[in-house]
Parts: sequence; C-alpha cells; structure tokens
Amino acid sequence: MTTAKAYAATSATSPLVPWQFQRRAVGPRDVQIEIAYCGICHSDIHQARNEWGGSKYPMVPGHEIVGKVTAVGTLVKGFTAGDPVGVGCMVNSCRTCPSCQKNLEQFCEKGSAWSYNSTEMDRQTPTYGGYSSSVVVDEAFTLRISPSLDLAATAPLLCAGITTYSPLRHWKTGKGTKVGVVGLGGLGHMAVKIAAAMGAEVTMLSTSTSKEADARRLGAHHFGLTSDETTFKRLAGQFDLVINTISAPHDYNKFMGLLRVEGAMVLLGVPPAPSPIAAMALIGGRKILTGSLIGGIAETQEMLDFCAQHSIVSDIEIIPVQQVNEAYQRMLNNDVRYRFVLDMKTL
Repeated sequence: MTTAKAYAATSATSPLVPWQFQRRAVGPRDVQIEIAYCGICHSDIHQARNEWGGSKYPMVPGHEIVGKVTAVGTLVKGFTAGDPVGVGCMVNSCRTCPSCQKNLEQFCEKGSAWSYNSTEMDRQTPTYGGYSSSVVVDEAFTLRISPSLDLAATAPLLCAGITTYSPLRHWKTGKGTKVGVVGLGGLGHMAVKIAAAMGAEVTMLSTSTSKEADARRLGAHHFGLTSDETTFKRLAGQFDLVINTISAPHDYNKFMGLLRVEGAMVLLGVPPAPSPIAAMALIGGRKILTGSLIGGIAETQEMLDFCAQHSIVSDIEIIPVQQVNEAYQRMLNNDVRYRFVLDMKTL
C-alpha cells in the first residue's frame, strides 16, 4: 500500500481540505498512476455537497484523471511505466452481466464501481477519486492517451468528452446530419467540437447572443437564439439530433419541435425537477426523447483515439489543487470557460 495525498470533503457543508489515505498495493492486473491533472465536473460539487443524496465522507472527488504509469502488475500487458493514461467515471464493473458483455459497463446490472463516493466491487472498500496524488486501477479500466494530446486539456474528455461523443456516435452522426446543441458550457462546447469533426452541420442553441462568436470558433456553423420565440418557428423540423446539455428547468416541448420526423433529442443535463412532455410532441413525427450516460470503456477509448486523430481537447483553465474551493464557487457563478482542471503536481 502507498500513502496518497488528496483534497477531500469531510461533510456536505465544509470546504475541501488536505487529506491522506492509503491506496491499495498493485495487484497482478493493476496499473499504478501518478496523477498529473484532474478535471472538475459539476457532479463533483453535487456529490461533495450531498445534493444528490447518498454521499459518504471523507470523499475525494474527481473522475477526469490523467497522468503517467509508475508501476504495473505482473500480468499487465497493455501498459508500461511512463505511458500517458487516463481514468474516467468507472474503475470496475461485474464484467459478466448483459450490459457489461455489450461494453456498456456504465449500465452494469450489478452496479459499477464508480471512481469515487462508491465502493470497489466487493461493496466494502471505498473508492477515492482524482483529487489525489496517485491511483491504482485495473488495467481493463485504464485508458490510453495519445502523446500528441495536451495532457491537462485531455482530462475533461474522460467525462465531458465521452458524455457527448457517445450519443453522437449512437445516433450515427456524420456528413449530412444536422445537429443542434443546447447550451454552451462544459458539455456543450465538447458536443460542438465533436459533432463538427464527425462532419455534421452544427447549430448552437443558446439563450445569449454573447455565446455566438465562441460557438462558431468551436466549430458551429449556425446559431439560434432560444430566448427569441421566432427561433423555434424558423428552425422547426430542422434537426436529426438535438444534444440537450441544460440542467436548469426549461421546456422540452419547444425543442422537440425542432426535430425532423424520427429525430431524437438526447438529454445530458439533469434539471432538479421533472419536466412535462406533451404526448403529441412525440407522436407528431415519431420523435424520440431519450438520455445518455457517459460511455463504456471501449467507447471511451474510441473517443480518445478520435480526439487524437482530430486534435480535439477541452478548453480549460488550469489551477493548483489548493484553489479547488474557489473553483467550485466560480463554477456556481458560471465563471469558467469551459472546464477547470486541477494541477495535482502542486500537492
């Protein structure tokens, strides 16, 4: 076992503070990683503050983990010391259920082992996340990162990247596809980049004209101002796919009207209360309202390889881990473009 330094939440109301704990010894199929950077996801705030319920303390958040391999187990074949690698939202699953057999470990029917605020598959050993100096992970849940990608800016791909890539891939986005992206934030800016790289015609849908220039810089071809009711008439029936990243309450029915016949709107944001949907918003055009959760390990590796091929990374602001509490407050104030990444080398 090795001692890891970290920043941890000790209660739902206290700031994150320095903490130390023991990482497990490297087993035969394990990879030990020295963490260089860890992205901050808004879900880290939700869980640190127990806004979703079920939080366990002390908690070390972080599931956008990148670094370099420092040791491998005797049976590990895919990684060697010095390799740039990443760890996303999961560190294990049962691997035998129908979902796992279909490479959908995020929907493991026995419950995945999440990277933090969870347990290993023994349901006893707590998992601690990437706001720490090191991590030990089974090689099957360790992801290869191309040396051509900036390591820090790659970190958010492990959550924001795969969260947007997976539905775009599932709904066969490509040349000739028209995609609308609702909301230009941590998820939305990745959806624009990836959809454009896939060859889609991309429209950013936002409540603010101040987002237009940045949306076009990121790859959007068009812009729709959703605070203007005429936008919904102008764009009615235009899109094959709408990627909805908004977590604030809003009217799903309006956006369903933007879809073509048999088009789909995929929910990635999680509003705090249920949102009503009119049956005719679906029936009139055999439209689909669905959701998506990250992606399996194989698909996450596919996403990283795709991003390397197209030189895609997240737009980030790097800060020392000691400023994590200030970063949380700035995120709540929407004061980040578009993801914070913690420099864990400052621990």
